[in-house]
Amino acid sequence: MTATTPIPTPIDAIDRALIRATQDGLPLHPRPYDAVGRAVGIPGGEVRARMDKMLASGIIRRIGAVPNHYRLGYRVNAMTVWDVADDALVTLGPAVGALAFVSHCYRRPRAGARWPYNLFAMVHGKDRAGVDRHIDDIRRLLGAAAAGGDVLLSTEILKKTGLRL
Repeated sequence: MTATTPIPTPIDAIDRALIRATQDGLPLHPRPYDAVGRAVGIPGGEVRARMDKMLASGIIRRIGAVPNHYRLGYRVNAMTVWDVADDALVTLGPAVGALAFVSHCYRRPRAGARWPYNLFAMVHGKDRAGVDRHIDDIRRLLGAAAAGGDVLLSTEILKKTGLRL
C-alpha cells in the first residue's frame, strides 16, 4: 500500500440502500433527499449527511446532472483530439475546457506516433455545421501550439450510466 492508496471505507446496509435508491438518479421532486429518505426509511437530512460522507470518502465520486444530449436536441457529438505542445497545455487546456460548447476536456498521455494527441475536448451541437464552427473555434484558440488534431463523431450511445450495485 502506498501513501496515496485510500483506506477502504466500509458501508452499511443503509448506505447500500441509498446507493441503490439513487443509482438511476435523484428523483425529480422539490425535495429529492426527503423523497429518497422516505424510500429508504430515514430522514432527508440523514440522506444528505450519508451521501456527503460517501462523497468525502470517495465511495461516491460526484453528484451531478447527466443530460441526455439527444433528448435536448443535440444530435451531433464530436470528441476532438489535439496534439498540443506540452508547455502550452497548462494554459490552453483550461481555456478550451471553459468554452461553453465543450462539455468535458481532459489531458491524456500520448500513445506514440500513431496517436500523438494529448488534449481531448467533447463538443455537442444541434447540427454538423454548428459543431464544425465550434471545432474551428478550438483550432483558432490552440493556434500554433497545436501540431494537429482529429475529430471522432459519435454515431450512437453505447453506455450512459453511473454506479450500479
